[in-house]
Amino acid sequence: MMTGNKYVRWFEEISIDDIPSVGGKNASLGEMYRELTNKDIKIPNGFAITADAYWHVLEDAGVLDELKQTLEGLDIDDVTDLASRGKKARNLVLDAGIPDDLWDEIKEAYDKLCEQYGEDVDVAVRSSATAEDLPNASFAGQQETYLNIHGYHSLKDACNRCFASLFTDRAISYRVNNGFDHFSVGLSIGVMKMVRSDLASSGVIFTLDTETGFENVVFITGAYGLGENVVQGLVNPDEFYVFKPTLGDGYRPIIKKKRGSKEIKMIYGRGDSRVLTRNVDVPEAERKLYCITDDEALALAGFAITIEEHYSGKKGKCMPMDIEWAKDGETGELFIVQARPETVQSQKRKDVLETYYLDGTSDVIVTGRSVGAKIAAGKVHVIPDVSMLSDFNAGEILVADTTTPDWEPVMKKAAAIITNKGGRTCHAAIVSRELGIPAVVGAGDATEKLRDEMDVTVSCAEGDAGRVYEGILPFHIETVDLKGLEKTKTEIMMNLGNPEEAFAMSMIPNDGIGLARLEFIITSYIKVHPMALVHPEKVEDEEVLEEIDKLTGRYENKADFFVEKLAQGVATITAAFHPKPVVVRMSDFKSNEYASLIGGEYFEFEESNPMIGFRGASRYYDERYREGFALECKAMKKVRDEMGLTNLILMIPFCRRIDEAKKVLEEMKKNGLVRGENDLKVYMMTEIPSNVLLIDEFSKYFDGFSIGSNDLTQLTLGVDRDSEILASTFDERDEAVKKLVSMAVQGAKRNNKHSGLCGQAPSDYPEFAEFLVKEGIDSISLNPDSVMKIAVKVLEVEKGMGE
Repeated sequence: MMTGNKYVRWFEEISIDDIPSVGGKNASLGEMYRELTNKDIKIPNGFAITADAYWHVLEDAGVLDELKQTLEGLDIDDVTDLASRGKKARNLVLDAGIPDDLWDEIKEAYDKLCEQYGEDVDVAVRSSATAEDLPNASFAGQQETYLNIHGYHSLKDACNRCFASLFTDRAISYRVNNGFDHFSVGLSIGVMKMVRSDLASSGVIFTLDTETGFENVVFITGAYGLGENVVQGLVNPDEFYVFKPTLGDGYRPIIKKKRGSKEIKMIYGRGDSRVLTRNVDVPEAERKLYCITDDEALALAGFAITIEEHYSGKKGKCMPMDIEWAKDGETGELFIVQARPETVQSQKRKDVLETYYLDGTSDVIVTGRSVGAKIAAGKVHVIPDVSMLSDFNAGEILVADTTTPDWEPVMKKAAAIITNKGGRTCHAAIVSRELGIPAVVGAGDATEKLRDEMDVTVSCAEGDAGRVYEGILPFHIETVDLKGLEKTKTEIMMNLGNPEEAFAMSMIPNDGIGLARLEFIITSYIKVHPMALVHPEKVEDEEVLEEIDKLTGRYENKADFFVEKLAQGVATITAAFHPKPVVVRMSDFKSNEYASLIGGEYFEFEESNPMIGFRGASRYYDERYREGFALECKAMKKVRDEMGLTNLILMIPFCRRIDEAKKVLEEMKKNGLVRGENDLKVYMMTEIPSNVLLIDEFSKYFDGFSIGSNDLTQLTLGVDRDSEILASTFDERDEAVKKLVSMAVQGAKRNNKHSGLCGQAPSDYPEFAEFLVKEGIDSISLNPDSVMKIAVKVLEVEKGMGE
């Protein structure tokens, strides 16, 4: 559709080099339409009305000088003055109208689009500023978009309003804050065939984790209907995380997914109504489903990687992308409708690690999705609607149902932001990241539970869940300069149980995970005793059964709920540290802890001393838990075989006897986990004196040993580690304990097996870490907050030994 028009250019005529003419949004659409449609990425066709057309509108009407006068001397912190001047500027452009010569070209282009797609074709009319979608300034949402536009009259009106939207209050404020002159920025318009996502779903994709900048995942959000609700934060969307490195090898690495509530969806207006789009409620049954299938999520991730690789190749460096997608409900096809550089995490310094730690606690008032990995405290200010923005004061905690770009002039004054609605790609989330402040989005009832003048602490430093605590709590920030760090010979690994912390913790210099516990995943995400999922008929309490049904809702086979949730938790940790080793310990609940899980009372019995009772390896082959262990194995197999995360090493806890080791390995084999097959390594926790005394025999059945100093100390000294009375006598530095640790390390060396320690001792006592290094241990696994401190100590010891 090549044309010789002065003001209109088709997507096939445009490349990313045309930003000065058609703006970032249209330049990117043209680039993808030209270069990526042959790679099976579908882009709806359309055309751009150039920035020259915008200047032509102003010059033809003679309003440029008056526009400049209108904005001269503006103080954007004066919200009332900003609103007044913005309205006047927009009216000047609206009154200018569309000159006849420009309108003739637009009509001709629209007619050609109708020839391709059908009479009176529905189009999206989208603003594209000539300074937008740059790596350091997104301009996202600053100008207007109009959807479901049909016919000449509506198209002309939408174009006129798009030109005027260069002077929305938020766009004026954004340009000032980012150092752009109002009259060095022009506005292009994209006219593009609508994707009928009103009949299906749509959303946003980032080619990194938006909270941490972790670059090995594609993060997909989606909800039913047109995409504006996701972008504006009016719905809590579904979320998918797909692991990049193994997706290209044919695996299905959806390492994490979370179902959003998706209460409403935006659809087309009725018939000839002037209302072009409207929101309607989503039926309860559909809310409980994901808006796309796993196959579609994987396909979208593939598109995103292709787009990222294309732009990275053109720029000569990694170019994380922010992408909008839509599914056509008539054809079932997936389309990409926008792509631009990600402008927050990709711009952060990579050589400095900043971590926030909360030092106090209090009652949690509301929770939601965390954005920003920071902590802030202050007084609450609830803003019911945009008309009350002028009342907001700098340093307050902004609380609202949702935010739109019109709120941005005051958002930059806030210490933190809390919204009822929205997911991690909503407007409030995007802006808070740009501003470098924490936000809790999708909190549900924040505007009801939080009141003006309340003192609160907003914590987004505890993983996926953002929490608003009562009162002003103390916190501190640790900053680590990563430049010039020397590598230790002894591997410095980490202990980690919470998958929500994995991406952030992977930024700390490390050699992998020495201990990942299943217990946190089971108690936090699954909550149900595995045997209650295998045998729900044995659960006699109707209320307990209802609770299980509520958690497992969409799963026909309730046991699949356990497998999927456990696999995703483990996969998130394993992917975060890939390709470094991640040692995951199979479940090590005590019987009283298992009993506290939902339904657990029907499958556990009381023990007088659960600490040395029915725990660890002894459960795995016993009829009372064998089927539960089978689910654990199925989840681990899913991580390794379906997701391709073969850096996962499995570890068996509390294995008392050689015969027990044989039985456990045989049980694993029955469930598809064969030591040595597909490079599967199996380690043993070395935490019982028998493990040390018989280490030569145990070496025939395990590939490595990880010393659990807590239990080893307990069983060596005969001290209950939970006893407050005996707490002062529980000491890993006792000579008897150290002698057994030494025997374990030397025994592993003698048998050419990996030796590590994953207990608390080296995190608490630097001198214990020194002892381990001198013994020649292969790895020390530490709590994340101890890694840098102990690494420095280890380096000193190694240098001293080398002299």
